[in-house]
Amino acid sequence: MCASVKYGSRGPALIPRMKTKYRIYYITLFSVVLLGLIATGIYYITLFSFWPHSIESSAEWSLDRRSVHDAPLVRIPMSSPIPERGDLSCRMHTCFDVYRCGYNPKNKIKVYIYPLQRFVDEVGVPISSTGLSREYNDLLSAISDSDFYTDDVSRACLFIPSIDVLNQNSLRIRETAQALAMLPRWDKGMNHLLFNMLPGGPPDYNTALDVPRDRALLAGGGFSTWTYRQGYDVSIPVYSPLSVEVDLPERQPGPRRYFILSSQTAIHREYRVELERLKEENGEALLLLDKCSNLSQGLASVRKRCYKGQVYDYPQILQESSFCVVLRGARLGQATLSDVLQAGCVPVIMADSYILPFSEVLDWKRASVVIPEEKLPEMYTILKSIPHRQVEEMQRQARWFWEAYFSSMKAIGMTTLQIINDRIYPYAALTYEEWNNPPVVKWTSVNSPLFLPLIPPRSPGFTAVVLTYDRIESLFRVITEISKVPSLAKLLVVWNNQNKSPPEESLWPKVAVPLKVLRTKENKLSNRFFPFDEIETEAVLAIDDDIIMLTSDELQFGYEVVKALIPAGLHSID
Repeated sequence: MCASVKYGSRGPALIPRMKTKYRIYYITLFSVVLLGLIATGIYYITLFSFWPHSIESSAEWSLDRRSVHDAPLVRIPMSSPIPERGDLSCRMHTCFDVYRCGYNPKNKIKVYIYPLQRFVDEVGVPISSTGLSREYNDLLSAISDSDFYTDDVSRACLFIPSIDVLNQNSLRIRETAQALAMLPRWDKGMNHLLFNMLPGGPPDYNTALDVPRDRALLAGGGFSTWTYRQGYDVSIPVYSPLSVEVDLPERQPGPRRYFILSSQTAIHREYRVELERLKEENGEALLLLDKCSNLSQGLASVRKRCYKGQVYDYPQILQESSFCVVLRGARLGQATLSDVLQAGCVPVIMADSYILPFSEVLDWKRASVVIPEEKLPEMYTILKSIPHRQVEEMQRQARWFWEAYFSSMKAIGMTTLQIINDRIYPYAALTYEEWNNPPVVKWTSVNSPLFLPLIPPRSPGFTAVVLTYDRIESLFRVITEISKVPSLAKLLVVWNNQNKSPPEESLWPKVAVPLKVLRTKENKLSNRFFPFDEIETEAVLAIDDDIIMLTSDELQFGYEVVKALIPAGLHSID
């Protein structure tokens, strides 16, 4: 038996059709609700991961003294070209035209900032949900007020777009890439610099900006060893808005109430379980904070942390600990690192493959402890092995790193440009000491010339002076071992052989401190005691090239003992 089926003009009428006006009503209602949820999600991601401050309603923009509203509107055709994804093989000699920089008697690159424009797609939707953030405005304003800036595009060596890509959460990826390609001097990104602090997005959170950018240099806040182009990109910190919102006066180095403190609220469950285990084993020495569940959400709650119902002010509580944990989150780069440095707390960084900010020039072993993630269970034991005096030096260095390189968008921008400048004019580059040694004497605190030092202040750490003749293999073993000492600042090799040249530069061990070979005119054992101009540290280690039995731990201990016994003057460890 066959059932009868009614057919209409559009096919079988198996289900009664909803009236057209109700169908349109429900579709419209569903669309509005869906768009509202998406917009709310984007808002909260943006608010709590970076808090960018829009300046759309103000008139404080001022490379050309115009407000954002006065900027010309540029429509991006849908068919506009999109840059290539990005060349991972780029280096300064392959993707950067140094001839644009030319000869400059001041050894200073010239930077051009594109005029502000508002990019929208064909239907008028902006490429960014936040427009120009206050942070990016501060960055561009600082550059425009610096010696790097030029308003003459023909003199420019480096070009910076006025398109804000600091926070990828707020960007439309395709349209932003098209806007970059429309810049008049783009030329496949050659000699262009982009600043990005929050790369990637859910669920994978790439460690570099996802916007296709051709050959442009990237100053990025979350690079891994897989995405960082060494000697080309610049690893920058993730700026913390608390830097300007909270005043943390500098605290003198020394023992603190807590030995280890963890303040991050969104760390992986496995890490939190391990930290809780360490807390059980070590009691009050470790303070494990989390977000406060009894406080209403908002910017005020961001400045609070809790432990078992007790509320602590953040970031002030960071000043109460000797070491502060900085674990990787969804992104490698964390604003927590900046907060910890500002507090003068030694960061304990556990983020495998993370390229530390400005690591091209900053010696992070002087201001932090980097521990592999798998060594988290051993963290307490590792930190306890560090001498007290070294901890104090690291606390002092951490605070100075923040003041010099992290404290403002201006500091971050100027440091980035100086690193690029040093690559282009290497003969005029800042030295290791200039990048890493904080001022020893604060002259503003001196009230009377009677209390000025009689000799120039010495840099912390020690210089190793290695006397050698031609025992190359033994010499290299000594250099390798000495380079592991945390307090080592410089290596000087006194070459006592007038009949033979030192090995080629490429054959020497790769060390993290400056190494210089000094050739002597006579073969004398006393040459190692000569007061070389290169010695700028408070202590000197004089050692022969055949002393291979000393370990780095023993050398560090010797330095600590000498420094404790002789609190002033230049120390010699022989």
